[in-house]
Parts: sequence; C-alpha cells; structure tokens
Amino acid sequence: MFALVDCNNFYASCERVFNPNLEQKPIAILSNNDGCVISRSDEAKAIGLPMGAPIFKWESFCKAKGITVLSSNYPLYGDMSSRVMNILKQFTPDVEVYSIDESFLEFKGFKQYDLQDYGQQIKKRIKKWTGIPTSVGIAPTKALSKVANKIARKFPNQTKGVYIIDTEDKRIKALKWTQIEDVWGIGSQLSKRLQAKGCITAFDFTQLPDDWVKRNFSVVESRLKRDLEGIPTLQLDEDSKDKKMIATTRSFEYTYSDKANIKERISTFATSCAEKLRKQGSSCHVIIVMLKSDRHKKELEQHRQSISVNLSCPTNSSLIISNCAVSAVMTIFKEGIKYKKAGVIVTGLVPVDNYQLNIFEKEDPKHVPLMQSIDRLNAKYKNHKIKIGNQDLKRTWKMRQERLSPKYTTNINDIIIVK
Repeated sequence: MFALVDCNNFYASCERVFNPNLEQKPIAILSNNDGCVISRSDEAKAIGLPMGAPIFKWESFCKAKGITVLSSNYPLYGDMSSRVMNILKQFTPDVEVYSIDESFLEFKGFKQYDLQDYGQQIKKRIKKWTGIPTSVGIAPTKALSKVANKIARKFPNQTKGVYIIDTEDKRIKALKWTQIEDVWGIGSQLSKRLQAKGCITAFDFTQLPDDWVKRNFSVVESRLKRDLEGIPTLQLDEDSKDKKMIATTRSFEYTYSDKANIKERISTFATSCAEKLRKQGSSCHVIIVMLKSDRHKKELEQHRQSISVNLSCPTNSSLIISNCAVSAVMTIFKEGIKYKKAGVIVTGLVPVDNYQLNIFEKEDPKHVPLMQSIDRLNAKYKNHKIKIGNQDLKRTWKMRQERLSPKYTTNINDIIIVK
C-alpha cells in the first residue's frame, strides 16, 4: 500500500504555528518580490481570493475582507518541511519527498497493521510535534493514494483526515467522484483532449482501451491509467543526489537596465549553482544563462534571450562558473531594456571523481581546496560570509519582502522567547 501525506495549506499553517492569532483567519502568502498570491488558507479561498491574484490589484479587497497578507518566508517553510519529512521517516523507511508539503510513503510488510489507525498516528504525531495539520490518503497505488488524499482533505468530518481505498467499490466510487482535470499527472491541455473523447471523470479515463491510450498518448499516461486501475505501476522514486540539471532563477526586486546590477545578480546565481554542484558531488559541462524583461509592462521594449556556454573541462568552481556566466550575459544584454528576471542553469553533470579528462586543458588544481575552504567557512558562519568580489557583500537574494514574518526557527534573533 502507498500513502500520500499532504500538509494542509502549508505556508499558512507554518505562519499559524508561531502566530496563533492567525488561527481561523484568512491568510494569503505572496510570491517572490510580493508579486501575486501563491498560497491561501481555506478562509481566504471561501472569501473569493483567487490563486495567482496580483496583490497590487487585490490590495483593497484584502483589506476590506480582513485577509492577512504575508511575504513568502522560505527559510521557515523549508525548515518546517524538513521536520515533517523527518517525522514521516519514523513510520516507514520508504519515503519519497514529492514537494515541500507532501510525500509518498510505501508500506511494505504492513499487512497486519490497521492502516486507518496508522494514518491517524501519522497525523497526530506531525500535529503534536510541529503544529502542522495534514491529510493522509492510502491506496494500493500512488495515483490512487492521490485520489484518496483529495477525499480526506475534502471531507474532514467524515474521514477525520485519513481515507483508505482498500476495496474495488471504493476505488470505482472515488474515480467517479474525481474530475479528469483533477487527476494527478493530467494537465489542462491533456484534460481537454480527454474531455473531447468523453472522459469527464477519472473512471472514464480507466475505461478507455489500452491500445487507444498507447497510440494517442505517451507511456506516462499509459502507466497512469494502470495505476488508477489499481495495478501498481508508478514506483516510489528513491532519493537521488544525481540531478541532471541545477538551476537558480529569480525575479529582481526592481527592474535593472544597467550592466553592474545584471552582472552582480548573474554572479550570485552562478555561485549558488556551483555550491549546489559541490554539495551533490558533481561538475558541469554546460552553463546556460537567461535574461528576461518585464513581460507585464507591454508599453516597454521586450527582450528575452538565453545563451549556452560549453566548458572545455567539467567544473564546480564558483570562480569559473561565475566568470563564464557573467561573460555570457554581457553578450545578450541590450542597452535600454528594463530587465526583470535572470537565471543560470548548469547541466551536462558528471561525478567529480569520474569524468573524461582533457589531455590539453584542465582546471586550476588550486580551485578545489579553495572551494572546500569557502564551503566550510560558509557552513560554519552561515549567511554566506565568504563571497566572490563581484557579488553584493550584504545580501545573497535581493527580493522585495515588505510583509515578511520572522524566521522563527532559522535565525537566532527571531526565536520566540517564553517568559
């Protein structure tokens, strides 16, 4: 059996843990630079605040309805997520962290367990130890556990937050209740194609002929169909340190049209990618740099471009990656354009201890111990005390966060003092 454990309104719940005055009050969490709504409490949803609402357009609505609007507090959310995931690992060793607020669990050898009671134990422990409310869906497959979780979340009074699909009747009833556009793995475009075929619910999808699905869709949809039929097909993804690509992309707090600020941002993004490479023991062959203007300002000249840099030998040195990224961005930079977003992607990843050598070129051997020393000092003193000279020495990320709550669990100065 598989379980999907999902944190209810995770961002809002994290804020409520340390500010009980927000309990049962409408809350909205904003995206980077306080742009638009990315998370809402149930109370805010009921009032009518839509997901993705630009806050500058909905500011008066939020004030009139008493909605508390907060900036995204990613250090807090990340730390609380880590605590929840560590608790889940106490219930089974087979855990796939699917996102910041949900995980799949596989129960191997749990045939003698009362899974309804076990799901309640999971909920109670997470709530008691972290204060975060959760919903638990349990079923024979991953896709069905997603459906079960939606039912647990939708009907908390009847399910008490835990729902199990453990019979054929329950499976069919759940699939007939689930609209095709709400099925995990089926996006808006695919749902429209399926609706045109007469698939209104997830059950309709499972009734399609296997051959037709294989001819008209990819192997992913074919596997999803079998999973929804109760045939375990989608397996638990084990934690993998070997990512195929690492990206750091951010919107700027303001638009930039000067080279100095663009260079500084790209250098910071590139350094972040290099640090992630070293953390997972990889080096990269290719660096991709992106630069975008503000697409929302239609009256301004628009410019969106990216460029790839192929390295002669793989590296994870912040110095090399930063220099290459900064040089690359200057080749696509256009004077007079107001840029709002940039990003650095490193790909073509190989292990640091196993890659093809170049007979004519190699990385400066001094870079390896230098990067090790920088990583060690930054780990010890936090807040990236050691930086490259062309980075902003005061801040790593420049984001507008005018409604930011304290970093209750990650900053010693923000820890709550009990008197």
